[in-house]
Amino acid sequence: MSHDIQLLTEIRDLLQVMAEPALAERDKKLRSSLRDVVGRSARKAEAILLMDGSRVQSAIVKESGIDQGDLSRLVKTLAAEKLISADQKHPKLTLKVPASFFEQKDKDER
Repeated sequence: MSHDIQLLTEIRDLLQVMAEPALAERDKKLRSSLRDVVGRSARKAEAILLMDGSRVQSAIVKESGIDQGDLSRLVKTLAAEKLISADQKHPKLTLKVPASFFEQKDKDER
């Protein structure tokens, strides 16, 4: 069973890489809003990448190093922009972004 799960995970990862250009085009406006919210803050970017719905805000604070107040304001802003799900206690991004999403911003601006 473990081998099957590993194989399916590899297939999923390959499909995500292949689909990334289409997803980027589809979510262009949302991704732009997400970059605007984050600005140049590495901690906000890290916190957002941890927002997968499985963590409570306090866990995101611990893992990302962001201040609790900053995270609370970030979550409220993301909710207002409809970039996270309605459950603000377990924030989850409503769009898929690659782990290198915020690093790509600097490359795109050059």
